[in-house]
Amino acid sequence: MDIQRFDRKKKRRIQRILVFLFALTFAVLFVMPIVLTITNSFMTPSEISANYGQVFATGQQGGKVFISEKVNLKFIPDKVTFSQYATVLFKSPEYLLKFWNSVIYVVPIVVFQLGVASLAAYGFSRYEGKVKSIIFFLYIIIMLMPYQVTLVPNYLVSSWLGILNTRRAIWLPGIFSPFAVYMLSKYMRRIPRSVYEAAEIDGAGEWQIFTRICMPLCRSGLASIAILIFIDYWNMVEQPLILLANKEMHPLSVFLSEINAGEISLAFAVAVIYMVLPMLIFLYGEEYLVEGITYQGGIKE
Repeated sequence: MDIQRFDRKKKRRIQRILVFLFALTFAVLFVMPIVLTITNSFMTPSEISANYGQVFATGQQGGKVFISEKVNLKFIPDKVTFSQYATVLFKSPEYLLKFWNSVIYVVPIVVFQLGVASLAAYGFSRYEGKVKSIIFFLYIIIMLMPYQVTLVPNYLVSSWLGILNTRRAIWLPGIFSPFAVYMLSKYMRRIPRSVYEAAEIDGAGEWQIFTRICMPLCRSGLASIAILIFIDYWNMVEQPLILLANKEMHPLSVFLSEINAGEISLAFAVAVIYMVLPMLIFLYGEEYLVEGITYQGGIKE
């Protein structure tokens, strides 16, 4: 019996070690590009060109150049410099302008999409009916469609409303996106109906039930959905390219591709600045994100 127990413990230990090594390998692979970007942002332009110049090189006619040598992935710079950050933050305000463009687009979308989705999801989860089921089914269908499918209708509607090349062309489709409505309705349906009935017996109205009972119980769900919405729209590219003709209104996500095509030494510094805000939001809201996704109902009947 002791030998069998020892063998079981040994097998479990080996399994844990293998799982740990497997997870560690994937963690290193995922973190490596971020670390590479951060460390390379402190390299001199000449060192970056020496390590990666062949990747970004172009031929005489603008075509790609065949890479005959291996690219040198370097994590530790020979000489640490802050010249790229000085250029981005102080000498060229264009980069910061694009950064604030991204903030101006994303923050209102997150705030107002959560507001609209909260009201709509409360109606979907609170009441039953055939019309409600049909509308909710349409929400699911629209949510499953990739944005590229709805891009042409959005362009036509924006043209008809006369809001092309304005920030409203980005705000309105984002605010009324069905993603948050679907996620919140599924979250609110996990709240037992007895909670609503008890509030009604105590004399609470619909608005009081929504603001004082439903929304506090959905706090982690709202936080996790807000993080997902922020990351999604922070990385948007197609919407501004199609709906905004004025390049000065483009967010930093679009401007990154233009930097990569030209000033390679600045691309790493701009990429780090671009990553700072999403990383801080993710690190701060990681608990809410995990809790919101894995939530199985915090109240039992």
